[in-house]
Amino acid sequence: MFLQRITLALGIAGLWAPLAAQELPNVVVIYADDLGYGDLSCYNEAAAYETPRLDRMAAEGIRFVDAHSPSTVCSPSRYGLYSGQQVCRTGRRSTAFEGPGGPSYLAPGQLTIAEMLRRQGYRTAVFGKWHVGLTWLDEDGKRLGGGFKNSLLIDYEKSTPLVDGPNARGFDESFVTPNCPTTDPLYVYIENGLVPVPADRRHRRTNLPNPGGKWRWDNDEGWMAEGYRFVDVDVMFCDKAIAFMTAHRERAPEQPFFLVLSTQICHAPVLPGPEYLGKTKAGARGDFVRQLDELTGRVLDTLASLGIDDNTLVLFNSDNGPETLHTIWMRQDHNHDAAGGLRGMKRDGWEGGHRVPFLARWPGRIPAGRVTTQLANTTDIFATVASLVGYELPDHVAVDSFDLLPVLVGMQDDDDPVRPHMLTQSFRGEFQLRQGSWKYLAHMGSGGNRYDRGAMKQFAGPAPLPEAKGQLYDLASDPGETENLYFEQADRRVRMQSLLTELTRREGGRTAPTGRKPIGLAGLPGKRR
Repeated sequence: MFLQRITLALGIAGLWAPLAAQELPNVVVIYADDLGYGDLSCYNEAAAYETPRLDRMAAEGIRFVDAHSPSTVCSPSRYGLYSGQQVCRTGRRSTAFEGPGGPSYLAPGQLTIAEMLRRQGYRTAVFGKWHVGLTWLDEDGKRLGGGFKNSLLIDYEKSTPLVDGPNARGFDESFVTPNCPTTDPLYVYIENGLVPVPADRRHRRTNLPNPGGKWRWDNDEGWMAEGYRFVDVDVMFCDKAIAFMTAHRERAPEQPFFLVLSTQICHAPVLPGPEYLGKTKAGARGDFVRQLDELTGRVLDTLASLGIDDNTLVLFNSDNGPETLHTIWMRQDHNHDAAGGLRGMKRDGWEGGHRVPFLARWPGRIPAGRVTTQLANTTDIFATVASLVGYELPDHVAVDSFDLLPVLVGMQDDDDPVRPHMLTQSFRGEFQLRQGSWKYLAHMGSGGNRYDRGAMKQFAGPAPLPEAKGQLYDLASDPGETENLYFEQADRRVRMQSLLTELTRREGGRTAPTGRKPIGLAGLPGKRR
């Protein structure tokens, strides 16, 4: 107990002593891409394939059934993971960066989850997709905008070390791609803020396999570095994550680590590694998800082999719902609903766009086999981990992050909600607000995709109410968001509109409470054997 108190005291002061820090657990975040609520068999009994390692992770820990991404597209959700905030707090529009797009959503001096943990004595690392924007300069030192053509204008000597790359935002080690690794040029690797091999040649999508004759869709042609890998990129990221954990344990076994493994799976294009082809009977995308499952298993097996399984919190989450064509093709070809029966898909403000899998495992600390209905958001990972390591968050930091630690370790029941409300943002940055089972969408339509044409028409749902300027649903009785109560529940709608205005104020807007106090390791129940 005395050692634990010393740990917390040193951590809050921003100091670290090796003997104290070893008491704190390692933290691993596995962050999937475009993985829908129905894409794991532990969430979807009718799934067209099985995800045995993730199902086992759920059985050994806790599974959230009402967890959400901050946004319905990549970059804003990643900002939420690293900052604990909605992208509206940046004052910038919601976008998914392409080419040399930037600068970073993570502003200079902003406390990130990685920097917070580094202050607590952690070694921090990220491998995989970064995609929160970067600053690239041309030969005149002028910042380049997004778009594929600007990739050839980058002056790598002037641009690197990147002023807003992972190593400038709290990570000690990093190996990342600037955007979606197999979708959006610029196709280069960034290692610890540097670009070992610049982009100097044109990528042609015809050089890649095309499983099923269609799953190569959304592989954009653009500029790439020599030796850039597409098909097995997530295997490489996982290899590097495992190498980091192994080397760190050999070099500094007394020091805890924080690791983010940010995968491409299952973003388009669908390019499972050769060893995973045919692993399922659900085509290339089923194989792709199985690859993610097995890579997660590799991480968990490594923790066990290193002897740190019971001293590591592992969190598994996704950045938004499933891609449109992926959802349609899987429904048509394999009777698999990647959205898990929810209305909407990636980009949409309806539930299918942002309700996602969220699993947590920490043997001996998180009671096994639990399923929780607590409302949760990716932004909550920040405050939850801060609470665990004893870091008191200032009120201006992670303003949309709630502490879920009491839920994880069984200190708070589902009938005592942590979150009184929650914000999400759709593709165009429009807001959705949850309050209990009630959901208000401050827009008409999906907030993202068009449902008035093509293959999307079959999923359009009921016709909109004439003259309504938004949508109001009671998810307890209408989880499919089919009955808009905008006029019928006018009083509730007006109250939620007023709350939304308050929560999204340009100055001082927040959803999380002020005065958050960490629980710390000493405040948790004892280890369960």
